[in-house]
Amino acid sequence: MRGIIPRVRRQYLFFLAGVFWTIAGLVLCLRGTLWLKALPFEVAFVLVAGSAFIAVVGYYFGFSKIVLRNVDRIQTMPERANLFAFTAIRGYVMIGMMMTVGITLRNSTIPKYYLIVPYFAMGAVLLIGSTRFYREFIRAMSGTTKRDR
Repeated sequence: MRGIIPRVRRQYLFFLAGVFWTIAGLVLCLRGTLWLKALPFEVAFVLVAGSAFIAVVGYYFGFSKIVLRNVDRIQTMPERANLFAFTAIRGYVMIGMMMTVGITLRNSTIPKYYLIVPYFAMGAVLLIGSTRFYREFIRAMSGTTKRDR
């Protein structure tokens, strides 16, 4: 497999992780936006505001630790690393499970307006997390090694 999978400079893994998290976050938020159209503005506003609050809390108490684990893992990799190493194997398993749950919920008989908050909150958590990966990429490209937590 070593010769088949492309290798990139380690710092580009931060950028790839950021892009991956950004795309996933935007897809979830876009899906939630499509479901918001059927609701009155006031209800939509409350749902989005509530989702944003849940996202900030969820990132702070959960996903920030996942991001930091990935950042630490990437920083300890050799100079050139596997293109897909921006997340650990366990991360890919978690992504697969979350996608399965999301698709199952989306195709269930649950009214879509019940799914707005989890979709928006998860999308926002991913968008928030992506900013950390971009920041680490910029630091790595500029040669700065100090990282704040």
